[in-house]
Amino acid sequence: MAGPSRPPFPSAPSDPSLRRLGVGKDTQHDRPLRAQLVVALVAGLILLAVPLYLWRRPGPSEHIAPEASAPSASVRPLVIPVPLAQQIDASVTEPERVKIGPIRRVRCGASRGRGSSAEVCDSLGVLEKTFVNAIEQTVDCAPSKAKGGSINFVLEVDFQRKSWHVFPGASGDWRGPAARRACRCVSRAIAAPNWESVVHRYGYYAIAALATYPPAPKQDRHSAQGGAK
Repeated sequence: MAGPSRPPFPSAPSDPSLRRLGVGKDTQHDRPLRAQLVVALVAGLILLAVPLYLWRRPGPSEHIAPEASAPSASVRPLVIPVPLAQQIDASVTEPERVKIGPIRRVRCGASRGRGSSAEVCDSLGVLEKTFVNAIEQTVDCAPSKAKGGSINFVLEVDFQRKSWHVFPGASGDWRGPAARRACRCVSRAIAAPNWESVVHRYGYYAIAALATYPPAPKQDRHSAQGGAK
C-alpha cells in the first residue's frame, strides 16, 4: 500500500512573522530591480545638477571686477614734498609796483580846438583799457624808484588824424623832463587801435589816469646804489 504523496515544492510558511522576514519570497529577482532604480535615480540627479551648475556658475568678470574696484588699504596716494624755499616764495607776494586810479574824461569835441566839457564825453571802451595796460607795462620808466611819486598821464586821441599823444598833467608829483620821458614810454606801449571798431561820438578826446608809484623796497634800493657805484 502506497504511502501519502509529498508535494513537489515546499509550501509557504503560514506564520506571519516569517512572512515579514521575507522567508519564502524570491529575493534574487528583487535585488537587480532595486539596483536599477537606484542607478536611474542617481543618473537623473546628475543630469539635473550639471545644467544647474553651468547656469549658475559665475563668469571670469565677476571674480575680477570686485578685486579691481575695491581699493587696496595698503596703497596710498603719492605725496611729493615741496622744497621749503618754494613754500616760502609761494607765500610771499610781489609788492604792487604801480597803482592806477580810475579813468577821468577831461575833454571831448569835434576837434582839439572845439572841445566840450567832460560831462558829455562817452567812454572809449577798449582804448581806455589799452591806455591802462600801457602804464602798467612801463613801470620801469618812472623817474624815481627810491622815493616814489605820481604822474597824471593824459592821453589825447584824434580820430580824424588817427593819432594819439601822451603828456604829463599838472596834478601829478612828477613833472618836467623825467615825467615826459615816462609819457613817451607809455605812448610807445600803446598798440595802434582799429580805428573803425572803436565806438566814439566825437572826433577828439582827452582822458587821464593818475599813476602812483610806491617807494621801492629797501633791498632794491641797496642793489641800485651798489650798481651805481
